[in-house]
Amino acid sequence: MKKKTIQIMIGIFVILICFISVGPFLWVLLSSFRGNADILSSAPIFSGQFSVKNYFTAFKLAPIAQFYKNSVIVTGMSTLICLAVMSMASYVIARFQFRGRKFLRLMFSMALLIPGSALLLPVYNTVKTIGLLDTIPGLILVYSGFGLTTSLFILSSYFMTIPRELEESAYIDGAGFFRTFAAIIMPLVKPALATAGVLQFIEAWNEFQFALTLTTGNDSRTLPVALYYFKSAYATDYGAMFAATILIILPTIIIYFLMQEQVVSGMTAGAVKG
Repeated sequence: MKKKTIQIMIGIFVILICFISVGPFLWVLLSSFRGNADILSSAPIFSGQFSVKNYFTAFKLAPIAQFYKNSVIVTGMSTLICLAVMSMASYVIARFQFRGRKFLRLMFSMALLIPGSALLLPVYNTVKTIGLLDTIPGLILVYSGFGLTTSLFILSSYFMTIPRELEESAYIDGAGFFRTFAAIIMPLVKPALATAGVLQFIEAWNEFQFALTLTTGNDSRTLPVALYYFKSAYATDYGAMFAATILIILPTIIIYFLMQEQVVSGMTAGAVKG
């Protein structure tokens, strides 16, 4: 009887956590089909008229299509660059002993403690100095740099779980360093690559602060900045803003659901050995 009660309590707790997590998203989703008057009223969320008009309004008030294109380019390129660079760097840090190795990991660890807002002015000045202000390459460079630390720890932890005997066998068979890395090691770390890639994708896709600060024109701005277009000094179109919000977060949800098995596998496997 006591065990059954505990199971019921755990079930209620899980349902409560799911409701707290999913509730705000469902509210925004339903509100994206309602008018401003219904959204601001105290009426139940399922009351009133539902329409897709807000989605058409969102495309009229903000250049959603252009921002989508920019976000795909910036997010895709920054993710590829981050994975390409950190897969090699993480392998070296995980496999080889060299002077300054521990200090290098310490520097990356300390980078996680620095809030993004503290880097806003230095990053702005750096991007301006190299002539990449208000450009897509500028955002790609910044987002790639911000994703290095997380990717390093995920990939290096996973590399440590791979037996060294695999590499030694490859060397005995005549394979060189680069062939061993590309043909033997990299296929084994696909779950870790998926984990690091998804996390980098979500972070770059949803980033707002630097996208707003480093860009001024529609040719280089990304989707999160589009939400600014629905607020004016005198009124805010909440219905269209919620519709734009759904359009913004939908790709990240799809990507995560498609890659969730690899993400979970990469995070758990990398945590086994620490």
